[in-house]
Formats: sequence, C-alpha cells, structure tokens
Amino acid sequence: MPKVGVLALQGDFEAHRRALESAGADAVEVRTAAGLNEVDALVIPGGESTTMLKLIEAEHLFEPLRQFGQTKPVFGTCAGAILLAREVLSPQQQSLGLVDLTVERNAYGRQIDSRIVTLHPEPASHLPGNLEAVFIRAPIIRRTGAAVTVLASYGGHPVLIEQGRHLIATFHPELTPDASIHRLFLAKVTQG
Repeated sequence: MPKVGVLALQGDFEAHRRALESAGADAVEVRTAAGLNEVDALVIPGGESTTMLKLIEAEHLFEPLRQFGQTKPVFGTCAGAILLAREVLSPQQQSLGLVDLTVERNAYGRQIDSRIVTLHPEPASHLPGNLEAVFIRAPIIRRTGAAVTVLASYGGHPVLIEQGRHLIATFHPELTPDASIHRLFLAKVTQG
C-alpha cells in the first residue's frame, strides 16, 4: 500500500487524507522536510496559495518540496496547482515550477462565483465516467507545455492535467464522494 503525504500547512488537507484512504492509500499529514522522507508521493491541497507559500517558506520546505517533486509524484489541487506551475499570473508569485503550465490565480472569479460542474474526461484519462468538480476561487490554466496531457476541460480551459508523474486539478476532487481522481494519482505512485 503506497504511503502518500498530504501537505498539512493550510487548506482542507483532512478531506484529501480521507479521499486517499478511500482510494486505498496509507495517508499521512506532512508538515516538515523530515516528513517528506517518509512518503512515496505528496498531495498539495487547495487553500490560499500566497498564505501556503509563506508557510512553506517559514517551515524551510520550499527546496525540499522542489527536490521531492523531481523524483516522486505530486498531486496539486487548486492552490496546489498554482504552487506546482512553472509560471503564475495575477499577480506573479514564486512557485515550485515542477509542471510546465502557466496559471492565472482566482481567474474564475471571487468566492461568490464558486460552482459545481460536471466534467466529461478525455478517453485517455482512463477515468470511469463523468466527474463532479467543485471550483472555489479556482485558477485557470492559460498555457500548457508540450509534455502536458489534458485529461479534462471546462469552459475551454484544461482543469485536470498530468505531466509525467505529476497530476493537477484546478478544482477540489476531495470535496466529492468520488475518489476516482485520487485513485488515478495512486496509479501513478504504484507505477513507480
């Protein structure tokens, strides 16, 4: 059983832990660089990316997270997607740069513009069917690099992508009872 960490500095890391366990992982909360050494993969949850970045820097986790992602799978949702992207807009901010994307923060609007939609994943995603997706102050992916595969789109923009061992969702899959996206990530972990 893969041991998957959830970065537990800010955001709904508890919901990710439950979703991972539902999908068959041994899920643990990670708050330190030492904690990264204990896991096979990592989820960076949604939350507020600026706050999360400040907490990452306060805990001296920026470089350990970048190094972890160079060899192990990372799944970023919403704010986690922002932190994994190569380029962040509106405003620009530092990121781990592990996935060749340009993302625009809060591009779907304010909190009041949050929504739940049905996604129709691409056949290449190997997901079992339509997905319910919860968007809360979500980023929009404005550019994808050549190594990025789009697994699902909404409103003409990619919202679920993969690049090698990494997975990104601009929405919150942990807020629905469907653990299929977490299972997709676990498949990446077990593939090595």
